[in-house]
Amino acid sequence: MKKNIALVFFLMLGVFGFHESHAQFKFSNLFGSKDQPKKRKTFEAYSSVSIGVGSSHYYGELSPYNRFLQSTINGVRWNASFNFTRQLSPQFGLRFGLTWARIFGDDNYMDGVPGFEANFMRNLHFRNDIKEFSIVGQYDFVRTAKGSARRAAVIPYIFGGVAVFAHDPMAKPDKTLFPDQSDWVRLQPLHTEGQGLPGYAQPYSLISVSAPLGIGVRYKLNHNFDLGLEIGYRFTMTDYLDDVGGFYADPADLGTQSALSVAMANRTLERTAAYSGKDRTNGVINYLTSIGVYNPVSGVDPFTYSSVPGFSDRTDARGNSKYKDSYMLTSVKLIYYIPTKIKCPPLR
Repeated sequence: MKKNIALVFFLMLGVFGFHESHAQFKFSNLFGSKDQPKKRKTFEAYSSVSIGVGSSHYYGELSPYNRFLQSTINGVRWNASFNFTRQLSPQFGLRFGLTWARIFGDDNYMDGVPGFEANFMRNLHFRNDIKEFSIVGQYDFVRTAKGSARRAAVIPYIFGGVAVFAHDPMAKPDKTLFPDQSDWVRLQPLHTEGQGLPGYAQPYSLISVSAPLGIGVRYKLNHNFDLGLEIGYRFTMTDYLDDVGGFYADPADLGTQSALSVAMANRTLERTAAYSGKDRTNGVINYLTSIGVYNPVSGVDPFTYSSVPGFSDRTDARGNSKYKDSYMLTSVKLIYYIPTKIKCPPLR
């Protein structure tokens, strides 16, 4: 996975470093505008700012990569962004961005999905507000011969770079057990996989980095404004956007911290899904029956069990550390081009 990310990243850098004078095919022939000059003139660097809103999509343990389409649709949330771009050459710009994105995941989307019964049984959910600062290179497929006023009517582009972000996964507690708790509680301080406790790994960081890669297109509205459409994927260096990545902790160890730590670490035997409020009884009975630990004709309440095999010991996987978590952002942007020269009214 890391090799693939590195390969894509360096390919993007290669594209950005490709000098325009060597291009054999000019996309401006397809997307040019009437106000583009026929003769090449000296390029004038210019700047733009933009604001954008769009959707956010999380991929990880609670939204599996091998169900990419469903994961993209399930749990969709929002993002808002502000960007400053400096166009350094006819086809290359450097962009600085601030983004606030909320992502979400819930195991209960797997209710009744063949092959994902264990995900449903795990019964975890989360939301995470990501605050991201990014620096990316932006390569336009259409040359801007001079300043922003001479830009093409339609400009498709690609981008890639690096971002640093802060995050803090949260989840809803079972209100029947913790009626006085807030609606959403922070998960990292609860040591849900034992992080920070003796004999366990260190707590995961709430600051991480990612490699943003994506594509977009800008449509010229008038002299100073463009409408932009963009989709970008973030390959992160953390597996804990969702607070899930390793193994279950010993409940006795978590019990030294708080009852809330124990409850939020293992939610398999909660009767009601904490986020959606959906009753889980049928799904839990089906799962326990399938692994041979429950007889549906016995009439026994399955939620009186003390634990579920495969979801309680320190050797039982709570997540999958093979792949890091990631997220995708779409955005609709209003772009304003800052005038390079300010014209003063004539003196009288």
